[in-house]
Amino acid sequence: MGKKFVLKKHTPVSFLLIIILAMLLPAGKAGAQDAQPEGQVYIVQPGDTLSGIAARFGVTTDDLISANGITDPDNLVVGTHLIIPGPGMIQGEVVTVPVSFGTTLRSLSRRYQLSQADLALMNRLASPAEIYVGSSLVLPKAQADAPAGGRAMLAPAQSLFELAVINGSDPWTLVATNALSGTWDVLPGDVLQLPAGTGTPEGPEALPQAIQGVEFKSLPGIQGKALVIRVAAEGELALSGNLIGYTLHFFPDQPGQYTALQGIHAKTVPGLYPLTITGTLQGGIPFNFSQMVMVQSGNYLWEDVSGIPASTLDPAVTRPEEEQWYALASPATPLRMWEEMFQYPVPIPHNDCFPFNPADPYYCWISLFGSRRSYNGGPRDFYHSGLDMYAGVGEEIHATAPGVVVFAGWMDVRGNATMIDHGWGVYSAYLHQSELKVKVGDKVETGQVIGLVGGTGRAGGPHLHYEILVGGLPVDPLDWLQQTYP
Repeated sequence: MGKKFVLKKHTPVSFLLIIILAMLLPAGKAGAQDAQPEGQVYIVQPGDTLSGIAARFGVTTDDLISANGITDPDNLVVGTHLIIPGPGMIQGEVVTVPVSFGTTLRSLSRRYQLSQADLALMNRLASPAEIYVGSSLVLPKAQADAPAGGRAMLAPAQSLFELAVINGSDPWTLVATNALSGTWDVLPGDVLQLPAGTGTPEGPEALPQAIQGVEFKSLPGIQGKALVIRVAAEGELALSGNLIGYTLHFFPDQPGQYTALQGIHAKTVPGLYPLTITGTLQGGIPFNFSQMVMVQSGNYLWEDVSGIPASTLDPAVTRPEEEQWYALASPATPLRMWEEMFQYPVPIPHNDCFPFNPADPYYCWISLFGSRRSYNGGPRDFYHSGLDMYAGVGEEIHATAPGVVVFAGWMDVRGNATMIDHGWGVYSAYLHQSELKVKVGDKVETGQVIGLVGGTGRAGGPHLHYEILVGGLPVDPLDWLQQTYP
């Protein structure tokens, strides 16, 4: 039943019109305008999926469907306002921002003027380690869009007053902007947020202002792949680092850029690992920063290999040889000797071998990198450290890129083997040869004949075992045959 209006003698005509219009308006329209959604609201962007949004906000897909009355989960329209269910202090529109290297909960708090507790709550963070490179964080749109200032690192023996004056501010403003207890609540090496309109806002918030950015090729990291790390900086720096126990070697790549390449072991357990970058700024000021990066499975195949000489499986033989082999590939020569994509060491059997077809992995290759292996019916404790390529005895083997030969000789497991240094910690290797055509110290060019195919060492038959080693670890050679590094 509708409302009953009693018209009095002197009711104005204009008021009558308002009443009539109100009665004509659909009840649903008026209610939709009055009822504002409570909680977090996310606007669907191009490329979004319901499952992706759910994962980003730490909720289930079913929760999103229920909270928003979604009838067709596969038809997500760009621009749709989604209510994000669950506890959280955000009211209104939210956005997600990617986490780059150089981000901490404290630096985010200072950059966006939100408390660390509120940031942890709205992102459902149980530990600061969850802010890893490549993850996403939820922020209120108003704070995310707000202008920011630059950043400045307190140098040793420098006071907060000096730092403020140099950057056109004052110590009390810095105290307020960075939620400090007082002017004494800061230590050398701390990176402070400057007020909006002061300094240059670009760059990783928790790193010194001389570091303008840290970029990665191929994140998340994957078992058996090479990670490329680029640091953009002002002025000359001395950089080093560490990833999963292996030293990072940075080399000047182009003006203002330093690059390091590092392989990830093919049997690294998937999960989060710290990546540390240390260095010395101009003026001899040191810095050190560590942040988690994700390593995912390479989804490698399983293989059972038979007919292998038992002597080549004896740990008394294999362990000393592996130590010698990987020691050869440990130095990182400062001179990068290659510019283009690595070339095939022997001809591929088919013209359509690329892109790689996972549905028929043995169409072009005898055995792929990373395959978990059992030898002669034993346990699958081994993995394949290279790419086995089809080739007959006596076929020529060609250098895959320019470099210097660091090993050419006999090994019990690898047979006649050659290893070439290409610089920057990158090596190629060629195993099971019938004949060697180069010696240690020789400089070789792309395509130069370095040996002949054979079946020596731990081999079930003639073929070329081809390896790429980066930072002392074997990585998937197919990557280097299909794209240019770094």
